[in-house]
Amino acid sequence: MKRTTEFVLGLIGGIFGFFGAMFALAFGGIDAAFSDSGTSEITGLGWAAMLFSILAIVSSVIVKKKAKLGGILLLVSAVGGIISISMFFILPAVLIIIAGCMGVFRKEPVVNNTTV
Repeated sequence: MKRTTEFVLGLIGGIFGFFGAMFALAFGGIDAAFSDSGTSEITGLGWAAMLFSILAIVSSVIVKKKAKLGGILLLVSAVGGIISISMFFILPAVLIIIAGCMGVFRKEPVVNNTTV
């Protein structure tokens, strides 16, 4: 099976997650500039979300060859992104979860090649 739907949804979700992570990093940098300690925990969580977005993009490529493995990795990246930067990762997580569930649960069609 081609698994084009899972690939496209995972890729778009990963790209959106990348932009959400960049926004979280910028927000964390601003927070660090105005805080007393000069650090922000949002920056670290933004980097974690960046890694989960990269994992989603790589997993969307993997899902074309190994659907179950790619689907599981997509689900892991969606959950990790939600945990790291929750509100910035809502739309990407929805797309990635749909792609991951399709990769894990969608069955191959049975082809009947009987000749008469």
